Amino acid sequence: MLDELRRIVQKVNAAKDLNSALEIIVRRVRKTFSTQVCSVYLQDNDINGHVLMASEGLNKEAVGNVSLGLGQGLVGLVAKHAEPINLEDASLHPSYYYLKETGEEIFHAFLGVPIIHHRKVLGVLVVQHEKRRRFDEGEEAFLITLSAQLAGVIAHAEATGAIKGVSPSGQKISDTIFSGVSGAPGVAIGQITVVFPLADLDQIPERRISDIEREIQFFNRCLGAVQDDMRALQNQLAGQIPEEELQLFDAYVRMLDDNVLGNEVVRRIEQGFWAQGALSYVAKEHIRTFEMMNNEYLSERSVDIRDLCSRILFYLQEKESIVIEYADDTILVSDELTPAMLVDVPKEKLRGLISVKGSSNSHVAILARAMGVPTVMGAVDLPLNQLDSHEIILDGYDGVVISNPSSQMLARYGDTIKEQDHLIAGLENLKNLPCETPDNHRVRLWVNTGLMSDIVNSLDQGAEGIGLFRTEVPFLLSERFPSEQEQADIYREQLRTFAPNFVTMRSLDVGGDKDLPYFPINEENPFLGWRGIRVTLDHPEIFMAQIRAMLRASIGFGNLQIMLPMVSNVNEVTSSLQLIKKAHRELLQEGLNIKFPPIGVMIEVPGAVYQTRALAKLVDFISVGSNDLTQYLLAVDRNNPRVANLYSAFHPAVLQALQYVVSQARLESKSVSICGEMAGDPGAAVLLMAMGFDVLSMNASSLLRVKSVIRDVTLKSAKKLLDQVLKMDDPQLIRNAVDLTLRNAGVDRLLRSSRAN
Repeated sequence: MLDELRRIVQKVNAAKDLNSALEIIVRRVRKTFSTQVCSVYLQDNDINGHVLMASEGLNKEAVGNVSLGLGQGLVGLVAKHAEPINLEDASLHPSYYYLKETGEEIFHAFLGVPIIHHRKVLGVLVVQHEKRRRFDEGEEAFLITLSAQLAGVIAHAEATGAIKGVSPSGQKISDTIFSGVSGAPGVAIGQITVVFPLADLDQIPERRISDIEREIQFFNRCLGAVQDDMRALQNQLAGQIPEEELQLFDAYVRMLDDNVLGNEVVRRIEQGFWAQGALSYVAKEHIRTFEMMNNEYLSERSVDIRDLCSRILFYLQEKESIVIEYADDTILVSDELTPAMLVDVPKEKLRGLISVKGSSNSHVAILARAMGVPTVMGAVDLPLNQLDSHEIILDGYDGVVISNPSSQMLARYGDTIKEQDHLIAGLENLKNLPCETPDNHRVRLWVNTGLMSDIVNSLDQGAEGIGLFRTEVPFLLSERFPSEQEQADIYREQLRTFAPNFVTMRSLDVGGDKDLPYFPINEENPFLGWRGIRVTLDHPEIFMAQIRAMLRASIGFGNLQIMLPMVSNVNEVTSSLQLIKKAHRELLQEGLNIKFPPIGVMIEVPGAVYQTRALAKLVDFISVGSNDLTQYLLAVDRNNPRVANLYSAFHPAVLQALQYVVSQARLESKSVSICGEMAGDPGAAVLLMAMGFDVLSMNASSLLRVKSVIRDVTLKSAKKLLDQVLKMDDPQLIRNAVDLTLRNAGVDRLLRSSRAN
């Protein structure tokens, strides 16, 4: 059974479209079960029912033409309860509904299991038999396992049709919603540009061209180059390997011949597709064909096809660099967005970002919030290669992407964008006003930065200090460790630009999801591994050079603060302090007049929460990194879209931990700041203020929103709200209570928007 399960999954994965995948499923399952009927019903929201999409055993004329309403019949019951139904005689069940077009009246035994993807029931997989019998436990378990493994494939195949405006039943549809998670708030309407890694056949988007003849000539040159490479390899290996193995290269050259693979690509180009997309399409067709063969030797030839086509793709990409023409309303999409991809788009043309991988607390999402660009992360069902040049709506508030938008939907979101722009313009008046509650409680709003461009934006928004300067950014942008002098020049510019306000520099924080290309850290569980202060203490030469650079950069300004990341025990702090003091002594001995800066630690791991007071005795200030603290408290990888919905800074455990940190730091009379994304959420900021945080540090784009809320909410009402939510045990109830308080204070305009606008 297990071998057959693997074979079915492999062949379905290789299917070119939804119908092909479903045909493989019903044919192979029917054979495996030695039963008379196997069918797949898929939910079609356009007709509000379940459509018979494929069947082996029922009347073929019924496929695609008959359907059951939601909740109707045994299929509807399986979908409604998301549980299997196994019956000896289906006709005796009260929910049985006879579809005469299918010819199923002669079949009695019935087993139906739901097809579930991301908690959503996509449809129902059914087997039936004429004989009255219950399918045994092994058969039921097999069908459940198969359904679970195929759900993602079916969802992707459905999405490919949906992006073209077609429902499973073939109906034309509009306003197709693809769910992800919110990466950065805001709404955008624009044209998609897909960016993709080089030499990856699976991620090449379909694009149209105008000069077909030129594209064919270009492809043929690259094809010929790979054929020459194969012949050269054959000559090079002559005499070193057996003759029969050497003949394999002849087969490769023939495979690339104009009359075989090459001719198919040319025909695709003649239809108006660019060479890279045409090659990808033909390659995947051949790979699928070989993978579906029962002969093991032949099925493994799919690897050869992929290798040969990847070589051609390499030439196509190397010999003619693709210059991307960004539309004036570009929405950038990638399997996994990186900061480097964002840099290439002219700022005035970038309207939004979509990443198939990642979550709301991925670093690219944090960067997007800093830039103020609406972003959706974790849109795992988006068919990337079908998206290029499509017009879509991006809702960064609710974390959804809407394809094939109707005129009504475009008008509705157009109004939202106007309201959004009006709100931002209205906040400009707050820049030079103090962040003070109506009952005169002062809160300091600082910013998180990593580049000089962040500083300019931060000053423009009225920031009072830098709560987190990510010193790893210059390291990430370099091809080697930057020298002490290079670091000092970067740091001095930050300190000079923001003087006399404090600039809090975090020592190098790499590891986890932040790797240096010239200092790779390969671990099975990087978030629980070698990262943050652990790395720099193991490499004191790196730490000392950085601390010396910071201290030298601060000469004449006196506004430097140093912060230690990922601290988990007091020994790490005492060891770090010894090195910092040593660096300071060395510079004094060199004749430099440098003031010793305040030193702080970041509370980011649960162990540090419970050592807050002990740590506070050693340093000058405490700073909470709420992103990592939330991740570690809830055991939720913040980059994993599958569990993104479990990541919540409003979780009771997170709020209680934050309150504990403040209370423990106060016992040592030490100031407390918070520099995670939580500080930039207007609702969360009210709770943090009530807890007693002295400084809230956030992305510059969030600063005026937070200031607006704090200026409209009294400290008294904030404390009353905090007392209320600390007694709650559900994150969503807490979020609702916070939203209600903001509405009562008249600042509901700053709440997350909705598709219902």
